Amino acid sequence: MSNSSGGQQGPAARQAAMAERVLADGSATAAELAERFGVSLMTIHRDLDELERQGIVRKFRGGVTAQPSGVFESNVQYRLKTMRAEKAAVAEHALRMVEPGMAILLDDSTSTLEIARRLRTGEVTPLTVVTNFLEAINLLADQRGIHLMALGGDYDPLHSSFLGVSCVEAVQQLRVDVCFASTSAVHGGHAYHQEQHIVSVKRAMLDAAARNVLLIDHTKLGRVALHRVVPLSRFDTVLVDDGASAQALRDLDEHKVRYEVCATKGGHDGTGAP
Repeated sequence: MSNSSGGQQGPAARQAAMAERVLADGSATAAELAERFGVSLMTIHRDLDELERQGIVRKFRGGVTAQPSGVFESNVQYRLKTMRAEKAAVAEHALRMVEPGMAILLDDSTSTLEIARRLRTGEVTPLTVVTNFLEAINLLADQRGIHLMALGGDYDPLHSSFLGVSCVEAVQQLRVDVCFASTSAVHGGHAYHQEQHIVSVKRAMLDAAARNVLLIDHTKLGRVALHRVVPLSRFDTVLVDDGASAQALRDLDEHKVRYEVCATKGGHDGTGAP
């Protein structure tokens, strides 16, 4: 059924509603969106062009998707909804590496955000937490026993994080015990990411830590993205959930990667995002 009010909305409001729909569903066809919002296909394609320009979605023939590709990283709001059980399992495992008195660094991934959620229990204190991820900052800002250091820089709403030269320079002034990070793809003994400005921040974070831990869900194994971040040898440990295939784990073995498989509690939701 057509949404008769869709055509009465201004373009900005309609595009925001359209983005929310695609982020919730993962993908949609132009025809579906035209019917839902009660506007022409021509108008829909103009809207989708604008959402793609903003980096919220990517277009394909006849439709649009929020899912990642080798050159497109999903919006943080989409990533927050995916692979929840797998990220939780990996974060629970990572938390065993955190001891009172440590200084830890969390990147702007939704995988490390699960660590921040668990730090809110207050069981591991005192602790210094350094991060550029606004989602994690908001979670930990009022947490007793945690000294929170927010890394500044240029705010990027698609990642909900602070990036750029200022962020890199701030990281370079620090030395932490452990850096917990994630990337979009892992293949052939390397970690990959789609965006160059994210890569520079992640590299600086890894350089600032005495120990580095990579958190990934199994959908990232065997995938590549545009930019090579670092060899997996830069990580002391790679944590992956138990959805990883035997073939994917063999690839890690062949490249002499030290990894640990983390048991999930609730099974897999069948979707994946960085």
